[in-house]
Amino acid sequence: MNAATSGTPESKRVLHAIEMLVRFALHKGLIQADDADYSRNLLLEDFGFSEPYGDEVNDPIPDGPQTMLDIMIDYGAAHGMIPENTDTYRDLLDAKIMGRLMARPSEVTAQFRAVQQEQGIIAATRQFYNLCIDSNYIRMDRVAKNEYWRHTSAYGDIEITINLSKPEKSPKEIAMAKLLPPPVYPKCQLCRENVGYAGRVNHPARQNLRIIPLELNGEPWFFQYSPYVYYNEHCIVFHHDHVPMKLTKATLARLLSFVDAYPHYFLGSNADLPIVGGSILTHDHFQGGRHTFPIQKAPKVAGFTHGDYPGVSVAIVKWPMSVIRLSSKERESLLECANSIYEAWKIYSDPSADIEAFSQVDGERVRHNTVTPIARRNDEGIYEMDLVLRNNRTNEQYPEGIFHPHREMFHIKKENIGLIEVMGLAILPGRLKEELDLIADILAGNEELYADSKATDHPLAIHGDWIEELRGRGAASPDKAEAIELIRREVGHKFTTILEHAGVYKQTAEGQQAFQRFLSHMGYVSDSK
Repeated sequence: MNAATSGTPESKRVLHAIEMLVRFALHKGLIQADDADYSRNLLLEDFGFSEPYGDEVNDPIPDGPQTMLDIMIDYGAAHGMIPENTDTYRDLLDAKIMGRLMARPSEVTAQFRAVQQEQGIIAATRQFYNLCIDSNYIRMDRVAKNEYWRHTSAYGDIEITINLSKPEKSPKEIAMAKLLPPPVYPKCQLCRENVGYAGRVNHPARQNLRIIPLELNGEPWFFQYSPYVYYNEHCIVFHHDHVPMKLTKATLARLLSFVDAYPHYFLGSNADLPIVGGSILTHDHFQGGRHTFPIQKAPKVAGFTHGDYPGVSVAIVKWPMSVIRLSSKERESLLECANSIYEAWKIYSDPSADIEAFSQVDGERVRHNTVTPIARRNDEGIYEMDLVLRNNRTNEQYPEGIFHPHREMFHIKKENIGLIEVMGLAILPGRLKEELDLIADILAGNEELYADSKATDHPLAIHGDWIEELRGRGAASPDKAEAIELIRREVGHKFTTILEHAGVYKQTAEGQQAFQRFLSHMGYVSDSK
């Protein structure tokens, strides 16, 4: 970029934004006083200026950096710093700018350790979380746009979100990304090599990402926060190396190891099989955070004991999916008990309940059973682990998965039911924000929109059967606000049904008997006998 003229109103505005951003970084502790001139000069070079803002700056410092960043990125877009003025390219420049105002990774780790030692792990994670927000790695301006509500169900309050924090790519960017060769560096978005990476059209920029090394079960792992924070202090714990997810006894041990070191956080793993697993199975990782999910409040409906694990309480809880809850003061006893259940489940079949542990595919034996495990410490410090039984078998009736959202739910959600949703927090696609609002218009009496929605290329076409059902039930309301509330209840009901679809044991007397039959098969006896 050629040296810019600093005397034009446009230049003075962006120079003022640079000065304010440096002051913001100092105020938030992203940089120290000795770093201010250095960081300012880096930004001046990036934007083609040879001198800083010349006038005195006495403006109040904003709570976040976005106002200054928007001014700078608008200027950058107008002066060729990004190929196109789209969210993808703006985000690449955004991360580059904030990366100029960040301490080096080793300094952030040292600061985390110092706070942990002097004030404790809760203070250390709080400070690191705030740093990730102040650096704009976590885009709270976007997170704040998410739709959120609670739905009262037979299983307690379920949480529903329509997620708007992930930027959508333009059709042109999607087409460009398809033309790019498969990524070789970094191998995925969870690899440690993302720290400081400039990004590209098919990979986010991470100059403002910082990660904290930690040891789990004697192995090197890393800790970071999710840029999309689906819930409070949503963290990701990932393996040092790009190794695929494989759920073993060591996985369960790592979860317990983490809640020893971070007792204020839970940690869970997605299942390790397709259809029932998370979106990234190529890099071993967990998700955790500081949030009480609905599943944690699910009450016990049946308790069991086993002679081999006298210190471990085992229970089935009231939840739309099939959850075995273990609790114990003794970590090693709980680990052995959890692993024995997992190993037993991997090979367990019960055709009467439609559960087959294996099938033959092209002459090979393919496994279908796995679990979604979640570990935490309760208020008394007792270890708890939920083992959510999963099966990824398909059949002719359900080609996408027998224990997967069924097709009549695809207009709301068709993606895998991963760890976060297993725990009772729906992550629904951003398209639903506008679509649900339009359906509310129809229920509030917009007959012209209703007629238009019948066209096969209309955005509401995928909801056609649902709209007819709602109208057939007399769900129309002259009040838009009431229509919105009605739709929220209906979406909550649908998500609860989706969780029931994903449950291997159904919420029927026969289903629950089959659930208890699995535990009896392993030698568990009811604690009420």
